Amino acid sequence: MSKEMNLGVSRRSFLKGAGLAAAAMAGTAALAGCANEGAADASLANTGDWLPESWDYECDLLVIGYGGAGMWASLIGADECGQEVLVLEKAPERGGGNSSINNGEWTIVEESEKERFKQYIRTFTKGKTPDAMIEAWVEECARNTEYADKYGMTYEVVEQALAGGIPEYYFLDDNAYEGSCKLSSVDGFGMLSFHELDAQREALGVEVLFDCHDERLIQNPTTKEIVGAYTMIGNEEKTVKARKGVIMTLGGFEFNEELKNQYLKCSPFKFEGWRFNTGDGIKMVEDVGAKLWHMDMAISMYSMWTRDPEYDFSILYFMPGFSYFNVNRLGRRFVNENNMGSPHNGWHTLLSFDDSIADFDRIPSWGIFDQSCFDAGKLSTSQGDFFECGNFASDLPDSVRDWDGWSQDNKAELERGWILTGATIEELGQKIKECDPLMDIDTLKATFEEYQGFCAAGKDSRFDRSAETMVPLDNGPYYAVSIYPGSCSTLGGPMKNEHAQVLDPAQNPIPRLYAAGCFGNFQSHTYGITGGNNAENQVWGRIAARHASSLENWDATE
Repeated sequence: MSKEMNLGVSRRSFLKGAGLAAAAMAGTAALAGCANEGAADASLANTGDWLPESWDYECDLLVIGYGGAGMWASLIGADECGQEVLVLEKAPERGGGNSSINNGEWTIVEESEKERFKQYIRTFTKGKTPDAMIEAWVEECARNTEYADKYGMTYEVVEQALAGGIPEYYFLDDNAYEGSCKLSSVDGFGMLSFHELDAQREALGVEVLFDCHDERLIQNPTTKEIVGAYTMIGNEEKTVKARKGVIMTLGGFEFNEELKNQYLKCSPFKFEGWRFNTGDGIKMVEDVGAKLWHMDMAISMYSMWTRDPEYDFSILYFMPGFSYFNVNRLGRRFVNENNMGSPHNGWHTLLSFDDSIADFDRIPSWGIFDQSCFDAGKLSTSQGDFFECGNFASDLPDSVRDWDGWSQDNKAELERGWILTGATIEELGQKIKECDPLMDIDTLKATFEEYQGFCAAGKDSRFDRSAETMVPLDNGPYYAVSIYPGSCSTLGGPMKNEHAQVLDPAQNPIPRLYAAGCFGNFQSHTYGITGGNNAENQVWGRIAARHASSLENWDATE
C-alpha cells in the first residue's frame, strides 16, 4: 500500500474541462469498435505455405520480452482479461530488463491533475506526439497506484525525484506545470518491484521461456495479421501460435552498435543497463511493414566509458571532491561542472559539433582531478551502497550480472587503465592523446593554469561555477576519466496508436501486433516525464493486453 509523503513542492489545483467525460466515452467507443478487428477477414483461408506445419506452443497472447512492459502485459492479460499468456525472454534466466535494475520510480498523475499534465506533455513534445496517445497515456497513468496496490507493490508517493524536481520541464510556460505529477519512491528500487510482480506472474501460472532469441513474426500475407512467431530456444527453432495477438516488449537497442550509430544523434553512445537489449525487435517489425518512430530518442546522462572490451558499457561516475575540472577533446573547459544537466537528459550537454574537426568536440570529454580528489572517495557505486542498482547489482544472478561494481578505493580501476594518470599535466595530456589524438596538450595545460587562477581569485570568470566548489588541484600526480553520453536506455521502436497497436507507414494498424515500453516510447522531442520509463511499461502494457484480449481468435471457425 502507498503512503503519502509530502516533500514541500507547491501544488496547484486546476478544474477539469467539461469535455473530459465525453473524451473518455469516445475512447471507450473506439476500443469497442476495434474489438472485432480482423474478424471480417475470418472467412479468408488461414492455410498456406506461410503457416508452420505444426505449433510447438499455443497461447492467446504472446509477449516477447520479459521486462517491465512484458510483466504488465502478462499480468493484465492473464488476470484481468483471463487469457492464456506465454512470455519469451532472451536472457538465460530471471529476465526483468532495465526496469528491474533501475531506481524503480514511476509516474503518478492524480485525477485533479490529468488535464494539466496532458498539456504539459503537449508542450514539451512540441506537437510530435499525437494527442490521442497523450489522452490515452494520462488516463491510464492515473490508474498506476490502483494497479500497484492491487498487485502488492511497495512504494511511497513523493513530490520530488532522486534526480530533483518533477516533472522534468516543470518550468515551461512560466512554471505552469510544477506539481502536475507525483512519483513513486521504492526503497528496494526496481529490483524489489520486479520480485513482487514476478511472484504475481508466477501465481497466475504465466509461463516464461528463457534463452529465446532470433524471433521472426508470422504474418498472414493476405490479411497482414500477426498470428504467432518463430523463436530459437537455445539451438532449436520453435513455433508459437498466438490466437489473439503478439505484444512486443523487447526494450531498446542500447547494446547494438550498428543501430545506435545509425539512429542516435551522436556516437559513441554507451549504456549501463540490460545487455540483452540489442534491438532485435526493430528488424522483426520492419519485416512485417511497421513504421519506426523516435529512433533518435534516449533517456541518458553522461557517464564514464572505460574503452575496456571486457567491460563494454557505461559506468555512472561522480567526483568525490571538488579539485577537478572537465575539458573537451581539444583540452578546453566547456561547462560549469556543477551543472552538466539532469540524470535523464544530461547527454544533451555533450551535443556540440565542431566544424573545425568535423566531429563532436565533447565526445569524449575528460574529467581531470588530483590526488586529493582520488583519495576523497570512490568514483562510482558498489554493491551494498545506497544506490545499488544497474548491471552490477548483487540481486542479479551471475549469468546476467555484468560486473561486481566499483572498488572502494579506485585502485583496481586505476590498475585496469580505466583511470589514466600522469605525474604532470603534460604527462597526463599525453596519456589522453594516446586515447584521442585530438587532445591538444598545450591547450590542456593552459586550461589547467586558468582554472588554478580562478580558484585563487575565488571566481570562475568563464562559467560561473560556485566559489565554494572552486578547489585548486594539488601538485600531482593527476588523473583523468573519459566521459561519454550514456546511462539508461534508448526510446525508439515501432510507431503505435492509442491502443498500443503497431502501425504501418500509412499509420494503419498491423492487425494483432502491439508494442509497449521503451520499444517505441511515446515521448518525443525530449524525455520529459520523470518516472516515465516505468510508467510507459505500466500504461502501454495494460492497454495492449486489454485490446489484444478483446479480439476474436484468428483461427476461430464460423
